[in-house]
Amino acid sequence: MENNTHPLLKNLNEEQQKAVSFETGPMLVLAGAGSGKTRVLTNRIAYLIAEKRVPAFRILAMTFTNKAAKEMKERIEQLISMDVQQFWIGTFHSVFARILRIEAKALGYTSNYTIYDTSDQESVMKRIMESHSINTKNVSPKKIRAKISSLKNKMITPKQFDEIHSKKDAFDQVVSKVYWEYGVRLRHNNAMDFDDLLNNTIKLFKENPEILEKYQHKFDHILIDEYQDTNVAQFEIIKMLGEKHRNVCVVGDDDQSIYKWRGAEVKNVLNYADSFPDKTTFRLEQNYRSTPQILEIANSLIQHNQSRLEKELWTKNPAGDKPMLYTLQNPRQEAQKIIKQIKEIRASDGFDYNDIAILYRTNAQSRYFEEEFRKNNIHYLIFGGTRFYERKEIKDMVAYLRMLVNPLDSVSFQRIINVPARKIGAKSLETLFEIATRERTTHWDIIQNFDKFKDEFRGNPPYA
Repeated sequence: MENNTHPLLKNLNEEQQKAVSFETGPMLVLAGAGSGKTRVLTNRIAYLIAEKRVPAFRILAMTFTNKAAKEMKERIEQLISMDVQQFWIGTFHSVFARILRIEAKALGYTSNYTIYDTSDQESVMKRIMESHSINTKNVSPKKIRAKISSLKNKMITPKQFDEIHSKKDAFDQVVSKVYWEYGVRLRHNNAMDFDDLLNNTIKLFKENPEILEKYQHKFDHILIDEYQDTNVAQFEIIKMLGEKHRNVCVVGDDDQSIYKWRGAEVKNVLNYADSFPDKTTFRLEQNYRSTPQILEIANSLIQHNQSRLEKELWTKNPAGDKPMLYTLQNPRQEAQKIIKQIKEIRASDGFDYNDIAILYRTNAQSRYFEEEFRKNNIHYLIFGGTRFYERKEIKDMVAYLRMLVNPLDSVSFQRIINVPARKIGAKSLETLFEIATRERTTHWDIIQNFDKFKDEFRGNPPYA
């Protein structure tokens, strides 16, 4: 290990120093909760650049949220005073979207393809279901979307799904019909969904070895945050990109894997050695966040997990209050009990209301707390609500911008064709898309050649 007086190794514990200054080769950093994993990741990137002279643009770092990526860039910028614009640091989806925009032509897309969010996807699926006379009240497009997303996360194609489920129930029959046609419509729209950003990257690399080799050569080091949350497709790309240099550093904790419902595979952590048998493991077990009492409870519970990599968190933090567990009859009693405790804490310890937070599992659970707060004349704030980009007016404006960039985007077209109102009827739009489907072309092509099809329309034509 390098001299631990190096500026980027100061204020790190011994195991953190080893991970940051590790030479080359695959590495697995098992980072328990509150053990300083973000510091290790950012300091390692800074160390590679400042000490090992690795060019910043030859380092790829991926995480799961824009907030985490932004924080990573800011920390590195502070550590080595370097412009982060040249860095390849971002979410999995943003990094792969960037690669796909550069290489779109190899997949038959243009670089201005549209990325559909969940509401866009459900809009396409609803239209497909309606074209097959499938009642969307009996079978929810939302459930169909979730099922197809799950299949894509596991890299199961429509053909493979049909082979796996040769005897389908009614729901799977609908999934099969929609899944096949959904892919066709996305391509017609020059669009991808978030799952396609992963699967199309895999397809790009498999069908174009020269492009894969280009990015394998480009990235000397690959670092992955929250590795326990990766799915099958993400791990496949990591393996492909890291095959040449094998400097793949993954940071995660199998004990914190809670996203199986959205495709995460904890076995990516448990079986890391299968793909990188020469890996070196570092265990970050010193916790900087919690009291000994909380860690004692956490360790005693998590040790019962049958499949996990051994680790036990410890801390030098001073002792805190003993955690308390209450079992109550219903949500109303729970809210009343917590409000009683809040009053006692304020009276005995002098805390203000804004020093106290209540965490709940689902938004629906806030109702009883809100009612009891109002009864007790306690002011409160709820954090959450409709996200900025999910507001109607924002989605409308984004749809206009999408249409300017990608006129083939039928979802954005449908959203804004009557915003503001232009008195274009649903029947005209239905006819437009029926003709486009029949002619195996796009809605935009039909509009541009409207004279050829105008006799099939009744009422207003489908343009302003």
